[in-house]
Amino acid sequence: MTTLDLAKSWLEQDPDPVTRAELEALIPAAEGGDVAAMDALRDRFDTRLTFGTAGLRGELGAGSNRMNRVLVSQAATGFARWLLARDENASVVIGYDGRVNSDVFARDSAELMAGAGVRVVLLPRALPTPVLAFAVRELELSAGVMVTASHNPPRDNGYKVYLGGRDGGSQIVAPADEAIHAAILAVADTATVPELPRSTAYETADESVIDAYIDRTAALVPHTPESAVLEPVSFVYTAMHGVGWEVAQRVFRDAGLGEPTVVTEQIAPDGAFPTVAFPNPEEPGAMDLAFATARAASAELIIANDPDADRLAVAIPDAAAPEGWRRLSGNAVGALLGWRAAQRLQREERQAKFAASLVSSPALSAVAAAYGISYSDTLTGFKYISRVGGLGYGYEEALGYLVDPEKVRDKDGISAAVDFLALAGELKAAGRTLEQHQRDFDERFGAFASAQVSLRVTDLSRITAVMAALRDNPPSEVGGVRVEQVDDFSGGFGVFPPSDILRFWMRGGARVIVRPSGTEPKVKVYIDASSQQGSVDERRAAAEAEVAALEAGMRALIV
Repeated sequence: MTTLDLAKSWLEQDPDPVTRAELEALIPAAEGGDVAAMDALRDRFDTRLTFGTAGLRGELGAGSNRMNRVLVSQAATGFARWLLARDENASVVIGYDGRVNSDVFARDSAELMAGAGVRVVLLPRALPTPVLAFAVRELELSAGVMVTASHNPPRDNGYKVYLGGRDGGSQIVAPADEAIHAAILAVADTATVPELPRSTAYETADESVIDAYIDRTAALVPHTPESAVLEPVSFVYTAMHGVGWEVAQRVFRDAGLGEPTVVTEQIAPDGAFPTVAFPNPEEPGAMDLAFATARAASAELIIANDPDADRLAVAIPDAAAPEGWRRLSGNAVGALLGWRAAQRLQREERQAKFAASLVSSPALSAVAAAYGISYSDTLTGFKYISRVGGLGYGYEEALGYLVDPEKVRDKDGISAAVDFLALAGELKAAGRTLEQHQRDFDERFGAFASAQVSLRVTDLSRITAVMAALRDNPPSEVGGVRVEQVDDFSGGFGVFPPSDILRFWMRGGARVIVRPSGTEPKVKVYIDASSQQGSVDERRAAAEAEVAALEAGMRALIV
């Protein structure tokens, strides 16, 4: 079929007046010779969003290369058929965030999966991703679907899938993604959306599953005679226009962590994300309103969740920073929470494992070694971290932390916030600051420094070209530092399956990793160095200087 034929066929089955209007404008214009309209149709129809281990994620709009009701209908039906082929008594819980059309996609999915014969439980309103991930385990269901694009740009939406049973509530991994994608294509090839069976005979979850999540999360802060003394810190909270606040507020209160000052402009769900260009706490400017609110409130800490509250960002006062506040890196927070987890395991005399994505700082492995804890690197993503057997704590540098693996098998920005606020409160009660605690860390385990370089592209072939150039002509030095070893994961490496990853080991032990992003059109570079020599200040200076040299060198190579 030609692009125009595909567009017309899509239009005939599209139930959404917004995306229908797009095509009703583009198709006649393209037929009339409008080059821009034809290019727009090709962009929408000449390829298709692929269902991968991260599910689906893309820009809202009409066409097979966009997120819309037709694509979601095909995905829901295909996934339902795949589940039923595994288990005739398949069941699923469906959740959604506050992005544009998340509720519509969730209800379409509920009706279509129920129509296919799956038992469906729909969460009662827009809620954080960790609540959905928790519900898969709590309700003992076969699967979970979360309609979210997490921290992607405002015009994006997505479809994230979890599996229960022997998968324990973790996200899907290969080869399940390919099998689900094939089932979706089979639906798209054999039926139109109006032909797909629907049913309103699905359940709506009551408040008990939300209450159970809140109770379990608040319990991370023990209130017993033996527990550490805690003096709550004053803190600012932002939901980044997402769905975190309702649940987070109740958890903070029940955990005895106090009531935060909120960033009013960002506290309610708003799919337009009016105050941020990218609703990601890592992006420049995203936390400016939080900084201003914290200055006005004379707060001691800032806690930020991303729009679906599976990520956590933390900021602390810093007179040297332009805004008077400094956001801690994901690696810094991950290492401190890891140290806390190690102390907890030691105190409780429990055995468990630590894990982090291989692009995260080596700091956690240093903590694990010091405490005699088994440690594993994994591929990027909590779908891998959460599957490490006997996991006690895991994190990835992109602001994702799993502090309570028995409760949820995915990153959880609310649980991590509770654990970090408890740490800050215990330090305050002891007359110490987070900066002093970080210096203690650097003294005991070494100073670790990290940086990232991201190359965002509009033409995806640029990503392939960058990776191919680095493979074909790997650098002998980066930023004046000699490359001693190159690990190419494309054919598999050690315990890792084939992956589009390059790792460069530098003289002195520093590390550079390059990989395409799994969720955004980016090439990402991760740089890590450490030092165990000299005073804390000398260690920090040495690690930071090496990272700065490597960062400049990688920018020259790929940007």
